[in-house]
Amino acid sequence: MNNKTPKAIKGYWSHGRFVKPEEIALEEVGPPSKTQLKAEADEKQALGEALLTLRADLMARLDLPDKLIDAIAQAKKITNFEGKRRQMQFIGKLMRPLDTEPIRAAIDEQKNGSAQLTLALHLAEQWRDKLIASDDALGDWLTEHPDTDAQQLRALVRQARKDAKPEKPGEAPRHGKSYREIFQLVRQTLAPEAP
Repeated sequence: MNNKTPKAIKGYWSHGRFVKPEEIALEEVGPPSKTQLKAEADEKQALGEALLTLRADLMARLDLPDKLIDAIAQAKKITNFEGKRRQMQFIGKLMRPLDTEPIRAAIDEQKNGSAQLTLALHLAEQWRDKLIASDDALGDWLTEHPDTDAQQLRALVRQARKDAKPEKPGEAPRHGKSYREIFQLVRQTLAPEAP
């Protein structure tokens, strides 16, 4: 005789039917709760506060409604704490229908800098270091960028190599004016290629 009791099935009874956990996940989600709505409103108000410090060029790219731009301009002028708080609530209300993704991207770009700009600067640094380290890199650069003033670049590289040699053994290499000028020349040459 088998004395095993059947394993209990997880779930609960609702409106006269038994609901299993896997069915719960599939059920339709109802309207957002008051807590969710409040959290979204607070988030949009915080984004509105961040818009107060956004650079003008990034603000122009966002294509915000005129009413919101006016409200932000007014908020910048308000010094009274309570008045500023109410204005920020108003800005949060105006932001509710907006897509916040472009706003977040603009704020992030201001905070962390453009990824493209960072990449261009790293590329210019790499080229500068290659040019100083090797004559072959100089030939490669002139092949890729024939408009470069070859005589000026060769003179800068020669001077940078001379400056980099430590005066006393054990000293760190010194980077002089030519080192910076090579970077500027490379960066300006690469700039039109940046999207």
